[in-house]
Amino acid sequence: MNFNEYNWHDSIIKNIQIDRSNPGKTDTILFEIQWRENDKKSVLVFEEVYWASFNLNFGIVCNETILNAALLDSNDEDLRQFYLKWKGRMDDITLNPYMIELNSTGGRIKIIAKSFSEKST
Repeated sequence: MNFNEYNWHDSIIKNIQIDRSNPGKTDTILFEIQWRENDKKSVLVFEEVYWASFNLNFGIVCNETILNAALLDSNDEDLRQFYLKWKGRMDDITLNPYMIELNSTGGRIKIIAKSFSEKST
């Protein structure tokens, strides 16, 4: 399924895991999501992650729900800055910028990765 086709609003992030067990070869970020519309859980895996930013707020007693999530276009400022920083050494790698805005705490997660996939639990 296309990232932008998911019904993100009010779905719950139950867990976030970063796997760098083999840096440069295994750089993944996993999100366990409980979907609002059917209470089903799945794991979203961002694969071959090159950059991530987590602006999270803690200490609030509530589920961490998603306001919105999107696969952004190639004009995204963070993606452009990533390519500029590497001065041409990454230009042959096609990367995708993903953004997740959080409802409950006003946080924001941004990931630049080659791809993502969904695994049902």
